[in-house]
Amino acid sequence: METHKGKADVSSAEAVFLGALAPGVNGPTWTTLKSAFVMLGVCLAVMFGLAFSSSDSSLILHVGFLLLIALTLFFLLSWFLAQTGLVSVEHQMQEMNLMPNDHQRSNKGE
Repeated sequence: METHKGKADVSSAEAVFLGALAPGVNGPTWTTLKSAFVMLGVCLAVMFGLAFSSSDSSLILHVGFLLLIALTLFFLLSWFLAQTGLVSVEHQMQEMNLMPNDHQRSNKGE
């Protein structure tokens, strides 16, 4: 007997894993990406503070450039997802044939 997962049966970890494999970005995957960017920003801000305390101009320049790259990447990803929108987990499951779509359900009913 084959069972298919519904919306209530998908954990956040499974949704993130599914978001990494299926086309589009789902809500839990975007939340995980935002959390990773926040942690990256905190780490780079601490490194930037340490670079200022060491008074090494090349280190300040390098860490500042890394911080600029991370901020630019985050804003570009946010803009892109605002333009394209998020995909539901159920849609991603249907794309990967992990959940029957409407066509498959109607064929089984006949």
